[in-house]
Amino acid sequence: MKAQEVFNIVANKYDLMNDVMSVGTHRYWKECMIDWLEPFPGMKIIDVAGGTGDISLRFLKRINGEGESVVCDPNGSMIEYGKKKNQSNQNIKWVNAQAENLPFENDSFDAYLVSFGVRNFDSIKKSLDEAHRVLKSGGRFICLEFSKVQNQELSKLYNIYSKMIPIFGKIIVGDEKPYKYLTRTIKNFPSQEKFKDMIEKSNFSNVEFRNLFNGVVAIHSGWKKVHD
Repeated sequence: MKAQEVFNIVANKYDLMNDVMSVGTHRYWKECMIDWLEPFPGMKIIDVAGGTGDISLRFLKRINGEGESVVCDPNGSMIEYGKKKNQSNQNIKWVNAQAENLPFENDSFDAYLVSFGVRNFDSIKKSLDEAHRVLKSGGRFICLEFSKVQNQELSKLYNIYSKMIPIFGKIIVGDEKPYKYLTRTIKNFPSQEKFKDMIEKSNFSNVEFRNLFNGVVAIHSGWKKVHD
């Protein structure tokens, strides 16, 4: 099963899916992501693999709507559901495009945000290069993603829970295959340190990460050099 097929199936239950996979804690994790971003009025962000616009809404709420977000997602069903859900919000634009080939000019955005999307990219390297390209000089890359649990005992419990997720998926959307795919992508995603190295190899500087819930998820941050 490919990423496009997965999100075609779960598009109208995407937010519920996030609740199931994170036991609701994705809401707190996303707030931590926005905390670290420190958004300011007039800021323009690109929300890649933005799904239904959850991150964009949190960003705009922090600055009382005085900014702009472009939600970019490769899945047409997700885009249409997001538009319908947020049709009254004029500060969000919606674009159907791949992270590896963004239809924007160089130096377009103050920040590039991606939440639980990188592990589904066809090419992480190409996507990171594109992130660097579309960011303004001094712009910031921030990624929230499932990562590697640091505590051995907690890791065992997490692995047990991961095996249960497809069962919940079958109950919620009537199909366990999308959830099997998603748990597999979590397992195969690079460690915090390896992903940090990948970001650095795409010419980002001052790259660092913060673990949440002992590494169940991690937030990575990097900057486009001012003179790039």
